[in-house]
Amino acid sequence: MAVLGIDIGSRTIGVVVLNESGGMISGRVFDSGPRPLERAREIAGDLSQYRHIVATGYGRHGARADFATDLITEIKAHALGASYLFPSCRTVLDIGGQDSKVIRLNERGRVVDFIMNDRCAAGTGKFLEVMAQSLGLSLEEMVAAAAQSEEKVILNSMCTVFAESEVVSLLAEGHPVGVVARAVLNSICDRAQNMLSRMGIVPPVVFTGGVAAIPGLPAYFARRAGLPDLLVPTSPQLVGALGAALYGAGMEVKGKASG
Repeated sequence: MAVLGIDIGSRTIGVVVLNESGGMISGRVFDSGPRPLERAREIAGDLSQYRHIVATGYGRHGARADFATDLITEIKAHALGASYLFPSCRTVLDIGGQDSKVIRLNERGRVVDFIMNDRCAAGTGKFLEVMAQSLGLSLEEMVAAAAQSEEKVILNSMCTVFAESEVVSLLAEGHPVGVVARAVLNSICDRAQNMLSRMGIVPPVVFTGGVAAIPGLPAYFARRAGLPDLLVPTSPQLVGALGAALYGAGMEVKGKASG
């Protein structure tokens, strides 16, 4: 029977289904909506078709109490998923909707250390969404505008509320939208780079989470952080769900390299 891995985040829900031999049957990302747990249960569908249902992410405990057969921490799930996709992975940078984390792996893909920012939305997808709205741009447009700008302006605040006010003030002072967009991206990239530096950057680094799925942003971050070999999965938002499914399938070993 199949195994379902479900990553219930604050913004999205990632779902990966593996067959008995560990091959991926499907992988999809859904909006969490106002009631993530109810939405996750709806997405899971007929529970009898799964041998195991493993939950991770923000809503893992609620899912375990409701319909999941087991749970796994986000740290371990992302480590398993990233290591499966990229067996040489030694560091995982995960930036989601409401938190960010850096995970250090050993040569066998096991977690040896991690640091996490979950106290506020600073440096996360939510932060970028608010800043993009303040600029009147989509996330993709914001990255494109930033990449085309050369003038340097510093965004001093990483608190979402204060940073939004600062963005509005910079625009009112006559700074071009692209220049302010560059300041926003530089601030979040520098925050992520600081986390990596605190942990100690051991390449290869795999970039996961919803922020890694924003077109153009991984390349921008790689240039800013000096990480030319930054690895990005084809579906960065599914890495946690993949790790949960692998855990449920009993495959806590490295798989074959894949994007």
